[in-house]
Amino acid sequence: MPQLKEWNELPVAGALAPAQADHPLTGGWRTAGRPVTHLSACVNCLLCWLYCPDSAIVLDGTTFAGIDYDYCKGCALCVEVCPANALSMEPAEDA
Repeated sequence: MPQLKEWNELPVAGALAPAQADHPLTGGWRTAGRPVTHLSACVNCLLCWLYCPDSAIVLDGTTFAGIDYDYCKGCALCVEVCPANALSMEPAEDA
């Protein structure tokens, strides 16, 4: 955790640019395992991206590119909403 700043060291109005904000990794625990991608079956509907509560779906422009396991908590919502069965759950190796 970063060191807290004194009040006079804070930016005006308390606003931070995205590059200045901390990005804590939250994927250190998983509830139902981890989603695995099958890119050959993906139809690029992006429902997984839309429903992911952790913003763990990685896009390459507007194309599905995979899952960022540093943020994925294994909730399996992406697997449930995928119409093409391009995602499946497997036991988490790091859980």
